[in-house]
Amino acid sequence: MTSSDSAQTPAAAPAKAPAKDPWDLPDVSGLVVGVLGGTGPQGKGLAYRLARAGQKVIIGSRAAERAQSAAEELGHGVEGADNAETARRSDIVIVAVPWDGHGKTLESLREELAGKLVVDCVNPLGFDKKGAYAIKPEEGSAAEQAAALLPDSRVTAAFHHLSAVLLQDAAIEEIDTDVMVLGEERADVEIVQALAGRIPGMRGIFSGRLRNAHQVEALVANLISVNRRYKAHAGLRLTDV
Repeated sequence: MTSSDSAQTPAAAPAKAPAKDPWDLPDVSGLVVGVLGGTGPQGKGLAYRLARAGQKVIIGSRAAERAQSAAEELGHGVEGADNAETARRSDIVIVAVPWDGHGKTLESLREELAGKLVVDCVNPLGFDKKGAYAIKPEEGSAAEQAAALLPDSRVTAAFHHLSAVLLQDAAIEEIDTDVMVLGEERADVEIVQALAGRIPGMRGIFSGRLRNAHQVEALVANLISVNRRYKAHAGLRLTDV
């Protein structure tokens, strides 16, 4: 073969890496989870379920004493602290504060939440005589508001559709539901998926980027209508996944 022949021989294409198994999720058992708004029904229920599954959990409140009292009630090694200390001591921080305090709370904790993986589960809702309805924040969603207010944090969205009643019921062993997880970075989303999977009966499923968070948050208004009509605690199951 001449040098000119060799120059014309196409190079072999590099071997294509196999696709990553979407269910190959990281081990998150050693991460500390903080729950801002951990004395409210949703936050308290999430803290209880994660701690019961063996996760180290700190619940936060504006008043440390209130958080400590709630932590003692939950048991399972849960600790209580004010919101700032909770954020500082945690690897993952779940935001479960009321919508009307969402922006102010996050803005005040920007420094403590820098570098943290933040999981926003706040649902912007209004209520009138017709029932619950979705509110669309200026940023597009509560999760996008969190991302705008926390430029140095890694913001995801998850845990929107869980019944606080079921989460707090100690007699229930498994919570039969899927958790839709949204975020910009696959590694961050997979950590949150794995965290959801720590709770028996739950699966965390990637459901898009943060720009799609509004419809996920808004769906809670529909679930509230379902629950009122059927006296239920409905969640979600995604089929064929």
